[in-house]
Amino acid sequence: MTLGVIARYEALIAAGELRPDPDQRATVERLDALAAALENQPVKGSVLWRMLRKPPPPVRGLYMWGGVGRGKSMLMDLFYDCVKVEAKRRVHFHEFMIEVHDRLRIERQKEKGDPIPPVVEAIAAEAKLLAFDEMVVNNMADAAILSRLFTGLIVDAGVTVVTTSNRRPGDLYKDGLNRQLFLPFIDLIEQRLDVLCLNGPTDYRLERLGGFPVWYAPLDADSNEAVRQAFFRLTDYPPEDSAHVPTAELAVQGGRVLHVPKSLKGVAVFSFKRLCAEARGAADYLAIARNYHTVIIVGIPLLTPEKRNEASRFKVLIDALYEHKVKLLATAEAEPEALYPDGDGAFEFERTVSRLMEMQSRDYLATGHGSEE
Repeated sequence: MTLGVIARYEALIAAGELRPDPDQRATVERLDALAAALENQPVKGSVLWRMLRKPPPPVRGLYMWGGVGRGKSMLMDLFYDCVKVEAKRRVHFHEFMIEVHDRLRIERQKEKGDPIPPVVEAIAAEAKLLAFDEMVVNNMADAAILSRLFTGLIVDAGVTVVTTSNRRPGDLYKDGLNRQLFLPFIDLIEQRLDVLCLNGPTDYRLERLGGFPVWYAPLDADSNEAVRQAFFRLTDYPPEDSAHVPTAELAVQGGRVLHVPKSLKGVAVFSFKRLCAEARGAADYLAIARNYHTVIIVGIPLLTPEKRNEASRFKVLIDALYEHKVKLLATAEAEPEALYPDGDGAFEFERTVSRLMEMQSRDYLATGHGSEE
């Protein structure tokens, strides 16, 4: 028998994996009620459906917002695993919007009028529950269509939306270009979803780093073991099952896919070689920065003159992670200030050194992930 959301949460507390948190408890109770409502919703064609003589009202969704590390993704995990609904989908919001734009492009090529209604119809046919991780809006292309897209999904098609975000609804796309086009989407969220603040005093993600360093040099077995243990602390993944850590395929603008060797609960692990020795560009690094709150990079070598291309890519990567407030853990041959000792790009690398030093500070580590933070 599958435990409900509240029972699962209480079991984690009893096992010592979580500590009591009033903000989390209030959210858990709302998620438990939401799961029950979804499970008890009349099925199309059932006796109750026919008695109503019209589709039942959609189950009201939920918008969970708060600072980084407050447990939003963990509670979404509990809810999504517990809710017994067949037509459900969980996806990172950025990935979902890339997919939406691809679908819209295909519909426009058909030249059969407004492309949004058929896209809404297709998405609604696939899932009656959409669970989004990290709703963030940072470009006008998304902002311009979100109101019509989600009005179609929530109001017309009866899809229930549950999402997490680092920002309150009214602060989404703050100071964005042509923001007036986006305001109806904020109204839709506030009218059709329950908005819950999950912003207790404890940053559990930062706490799990435990004050340990995040930059490990030189490259040796001790450095590798330190970031390995950090990964397991951040993700709650059992070390004894390390051979089965999930991987991921990350959609990159332009239709390309980036393989993520280890991907779990917003934490990604890459080798320096995969990220900077191969032909990568800003789009790859932005996709990583938007999809992960913590990135672990292993095997950063000394950036000698013959590695100027790798150093150039590394600078772009660090800029993307820094701008999106991504936490960085790394193993490297040297400390940041000694990483690029000489060569024709050493002077330009000084800004990267400055950012790498700041990214180790507690103030930086305490900031929220996302370009809107």
